Amino acid sequence: MTDGLICRMAEWADLPRIVDLLADDILGRNRNPAYVDGTASYDAAFREMVGNENNTIIVAMLGGEIVGCYQLTFIRGLSHTGSLRAQIESVRIASTSRGSGLGSEMMRDAIRRASSRGANILQLTTDTRRPDTRRFYERLGFNASHTGMKVTL
Repeated sequence: MTDGLICRMAEWADLPRIVDLLADDILGRNRNPAYVDGTASYDAAFREMVGNENNTIIVAMLGGEIVGCYQLTFIRGLSHTGSLRAQIESVRIASTSRGSGLGSEMMRDAIRRASSRGANILQLTTDTRRPDTRRFYERLGFNASHTGMKVTL
């Protein structure tokens, strides 16, 4: 049930709930320790993002509660004739709300935001240990056109 879902820019008061969402699965728990008031690394990252139109956190609200979030980053490049692309990361729906259509609606919000800014590509990566998540993105029209690679620094 997605009636009444509102997606908006995150505010300071949302930070603990966002971190809870990031840790709301087995993979996230291992890389996102709990937020405790004043957790310096989370606070510094959020402070850098506040007011930055090219790097934002969006929360999805339903019935006055945060049920999801995502990060949307805009990247200008020379490739594709100097186009703007959008990168979506940290997509989460509360475990108690998964399978309800909220994730699809939240992703449609991300697509609208990217399109309205003039981005010609919306890209993402998904952990290979999440095959259901890959199928979710494919149902929304994303395709695995590239092989992603990372190195931990």
